Amino acid sequence: MVELTENKLKEIVIILKALGEPNRMRIIAELMKGDSCNCELQDNLNLAPNLLSHHLRVLSRAGLVNSRRDQIDGRWIYYSVDREAAASWQSWFSEFLDPSRISERTVCGPEGQLIMTDQVSLMGS
Repeated sequence: MVELTENKLKEIVIILKALGEPNRMRIIAELMKGDSCNCELQDNLNLAPNLLSHHLRVLSRAGLVNSRRDQIDGRWIYYSVDREAAASWQSWFSEFLDPSRISERTVCGPEGQLIMTDQVSLMGS
């Protein structure tokens, strides 16, 4: 069962805001292909260095992207999608948006009143 506590809602809003920007979606899509450095991301996405850094920072703060320094030359930084976070959010959104959770119910307006009246009439017959 999907619960929407205050803390979970705050978490979800952070993720959706992070993913709600087209360039950040493009970055995630690129990183889903595997680890990448700044220069590859800049070339593949045609983003200015300062803009790319801003978006990577937002994605990192949201917990979606990890970074690590090159073991040989620490000036190089590699970025990757956080696999654990991706798996967790995939699972959560899959459950949250599962169509089988949608219940059938009578609406409260005139249409619903008509249906309820018809049901009462049928029960009285």
